[in-house]
Amino acid sequence: MSFTESVHSVVVVMGVAGSGKTTVASLLAEHLGVPLAEADEFHPAANIAKMSAGTPLTDEDRWPWLDAIADWIRERAHDGGGVVTCSALKRSYRDLLGRDERVFFVHLNGSRELLAERMRGRSGHFMPVSLLDSQLADLEPLAGGEPGLELDITDPPDHLAAAAARGLAEFEGAQP
Repeated sequence: MSFTESVHSVVVVMGVAGSGKTTVASLLAEHLGVPLAEADEFHPAANIAKMSAGTPLTDEDRWPWLDAIADWIRERAHDGGGVVTCSALKRSYRDLLGRDERVFFVHLNGSRELLAERMRGRSGHFMPVSLLDSQLADLEPLAGGEPGLELDITDPPDHLAAAAARGLAEFEGAQP
């Protein structure tokens, strides 16, 4: 990278199914004036079929999907930044996504009951409520050293997006 090339932050809005990733990410991307990518669009058809049938994905299923998202992050980091949704359940997944770029994670978190209620209330999505427990079992919350913040999904989406924008500004202010 040349000294004149700038690197921009990319925000990964993460959490289990039903946490409101798409809603909050859309508001945040609009506020920041950057492109938005939906992680579900990166899944191969085999993953969608597996989840639609109620079968949890394995790490082997997820790695190609995560690699595709990481490619998008790398591209956006060198072309104005962006926001992407991704469950990013495990630290190893987040390490891959943020390996070479300035990535800020926004973890949307809530109770199992609220998440299940939201999942039951949406239509046209391939992820059945029966997979929520497997996602919660795999979830590793953000840990020390991971750039990001955790937000409570009981807050309104516009408040969550505003809090994410403030957290991103603090993160960017701390970057060299």
